[in-house]
Amino acid sequence: MGFAVFDLAGFEAATGRDRAEAATRLDRICRETGFVVLRGHGVPEATIAAVWDAAGRFFAQPPEAKQQVSAPYPGYPYGYLGPDREALARSRGEQTPPDLKESFNGGPLIVPAGITDPEAHAFCYQPTLWPDLPGFRPAWEAYYRAMEALAGRIMSAFAEALGLPAGYFAPFIADPISALRALSYPASHGVPLDRQQRAGAHTDYGSLTILLPQAGSQGLQICRADGSWVDVPAESGAFVINIGDLMARWTADRWVSTLHRVVALPDQPARRSLAFFHQPAWDALIVPLDGSTAHPPVRSGPYLMQKFRAAAG
Repeated sequence: MGFAVFDLAGFEAATGRDRAEAATRLDRICRETGFVVLRGHGVPEATIAAVWDAAGRFFAQPPEAKQQVSAPYPGYPYGYLGPDREALARSRGEQTPPDLKESFNGGPLIVPAGITDPEAHAFCYQPTLWPDLPGFRPAWEAYYRAMEALAGRIMSAFAEALGLPAGYFAPFIADPISALRALSYPASHGVPLDRQQRAGAHTDYGSLTILLPQAGSQGLQICRADGSWVDVPAESGAFVINIGDLMARWTADRWVSTLHRVVALPDQPARRSLAFFHQPAWDALIVPLDGSTAHPPVRSGPYLMQKFRAAAG
């Protein structure tokens, strides 16, 4: 199948019938697969190059250096997560060997005034544990801010795709609790263990994910309705966008949060990617947009926390 592509800058510049047709096409993509290659994103090449360099230097360090910013206790959301520490398929109740990857994770850059819920501070507003690498933190924060801005533009396009005013989602995402994850999949040697993947089959939890795969790399796949797996292209200069469980819930399942994985095959080269998990504000109340009772109302932050706890269990 040809993979869906959406030009965000083209959509934003369009008017009248052209804009309405583009919004309708975006709605159809989100109904059918929830995955799209995003062009016209406007993120500066220098911002992307700097964070790639920072992530590369971090993962190139010896294990003991990376462990200096390892999560201090199980469940701590940020810092370094080493090999054999995560199996994403377990979030769906599938018992598999650990995923073949390592990651560095960071959270919101600021804590908004007025956040009084202690669980918010204990969960998503914990400090990011910064490595002692020159230029790492500025590059990471610049990319994080660029992703926040891009996510806002995508959510505006999503609103129009759903027949809502362009600014509909703005109050919900004014203080997002998004997370950025840099992922490294080391080169593999030989055949992986039975049912082992680089990232096991899972759905994302939030409103949307902005993925930057290493250009030309292979491995990311989505699951079709018939159970077959389809490769997602890693196009140079483009992002891959997918919606998560919260957006599916918000749209009363009009849009789909699609099962995806990073497949493990014998003797693969190393691969890297950057994933920005966009999430509405901690206290944002998420109610089905069609007014139905398809899902009970949930608060964004506690919903996300429950998802993580279920996966950890």
